[in-house]
Amino acid sequence: MVLSPNQNPKIINPIQQSPTVTQELSENVVLTTVDDIYNWARLSSLWPLLYGTACCFIEFAALIGSRFDFDRFGLVPRSSPRQADLLITAGTITMKYAPVLVRLYEQMPEPKYVIAMGACTITGGMFSVDSPTAVRGVDKLIPVDLYIPGCPPRPEAIIDAIIKLRKKIANDSLQERGQLQQAHRYYTVKHNMKVVKPILTGQYLQTSDRKTAPKELTEAIGMPILPTVEAVEQEEVNRG
Repeated sequence: MVLSPNQNPKIINPIQQSPTVTQELSENVVLTTVDDIYNWARLSSLWPLLYGTACCFIEFAALIGSRFDFDRFGLVPRSSPRQADLLITAGTITMKYAPVLVRLYEQMPEPKYVIAMGACTITGGMFSVDSPTAVRGVDKLIPVDLYIPGCPPRPEAIIDAIIKLRKKIANDSLQERGQLQQAHRYYTVKHNMKVVKPILTGQYLQTSDRKTAPKELTEAIGMPILPTVEAVEQEEVNRG
């Protein structure tokens, strides 16, 4: 390449010359909004609750290991709901456990997010047909932001849901979020069932009919009447 006398070759990245700090204003000032910097801080430090109720939690626990390493997304599992802002419902929710789930969600500080993981959490799954205790959708109890179908979903599916949740958080607005209110909330009520005595007490095992055959039965089949256990034990005592 031939250069004219007016052209001066310029080395973009010289080896012997140390880089200098530029004084240009455009390269030292970052302009942003309060919403952007606030959302960036929240999406980069999601703290999920260390929580699971069934087999989906095995896939969720695999994310903590070195193979998937979900700490690189800034996710730090917390054992206390007061220090968590992400709830992943990993497993079947039953009617008995529903008040506990609602209590954990209400103890989490705002803003908080929920990911419904697995078919059993979303619709009841395999228990939606004949189970009288499985909740047919966790969104009847708490608001859900993202759904992960599968039985159980792979850890890669959870990572994809986390990425989608980060995009959702990035588009949040402080003013709009203050106007949002929870809808479709089903409160649990105390049942009016009466406590009854247990039927299976084990006393039927101590009846005389179970210790020895009835006399009519032994006479009908022509078998000798065997002594009872108490009679055998008493005979051994007498011999001693």
